[in-house]
Amino acid sequence: MRLTLDALTVLDAIDRRGSFAAAADELHRVPSAITYAVQKLEEELGVLLFDRSGHRAQLTEAGRELLREGRHLLHAATELEARVRRVATGYEVELRIAVVDLVPLDRLFPLLDEFYRKSSGTRLKILTEVYGGAWDALASDRADLAIGAPGEGPAGGGYSTRPLGTVSFVFMAAPAHPLASAPEPLAPEEILKHRSVAAADSSRALAPRTAGLLSGQDVFTVPDMHAKIEAQRAGLGVGYVPKHLARAEEDAGLLVVRQVVEPKPDIPLFIAWRTGDQGKALQWFLERLEDPALRARLLV
Repeated sequence: MRLTLDALTVLDAIDRRGSFAAAADELHRVPSAITYAVQKLEEELGVLLFDRSGHRAQLTEAGRELLREGRHLLHAATELEARVRRVATGYEVELRIAVVDLVPLDRLFPLLDEFYRKSSGTRLKILTEVYGGAWDALASDRADLAIGAPGEGPAGGGYSTRPLGTVSFVFMAAPAHPLASAPEPLAPEEILKHRSVAAADSSRALAPRTAGLLSGQDVFTVPDMHAKIEAQRAGLGVGYVPKHLARAEEDAGLLVVRQVVEPKPDIPLFIAWRTGDQGKALQWFLERLEDPALRARLLV
């Protein structure tokens, strides 16, 4: 390869310091070494990087383009060096966190900010999953940590879990929907007459899960709980909404809570991870999520 990080470092120093001599001083080299490095690079690339016709050498258009893109490479190389050193201390290069859509992402932001302030170097990747998709993300190695995985994990084990909390549901309809004014409690045969809105399980390999639907009921399927609530606001259907998300809808008059004969059971949510994973970033999150107050804030 004709282009080297050392050559880019020389160009960067010349541009920032304003002269070959100042760059040589910064890089602890003799000026002739800087001149040779530039001439060698120009010869190998077959282009002029500096215009030497004036009192002081100036970058040509080609030189400016090389330096502009080359600085990205220098930054990436510096980050890579630092990341490798941090990985050697036990921190993961990347931690992938699957968050079920019953947990609003903004409730996690203070925790994520706290982690970033540690400057561990671990990149965080957040995945939003629906229903059993959180388990699927662990099983298919798309995630290292699941927050809010519902019910039981997939067969075969290999996972460690910790309770996050329990989610209760209420049946909701838009104010103008026929079920909003129907006599309570609503019987299954009455609900069956109307379209239900369901959030699609995001599992890719595991069998998708469903809950709260009646056999034979017309179903409008949407990507996640947020879209489900929006669809119910629009009167496109009815269905169960987590109680901690329903409060704002009810207070704003966008949806109304209706009593039903057969309520949807509460669902336990879990924090889950693969048993053998021992990375420091994962362990940090697990330790912080032991805080009952923090867990409670995720579901209020």
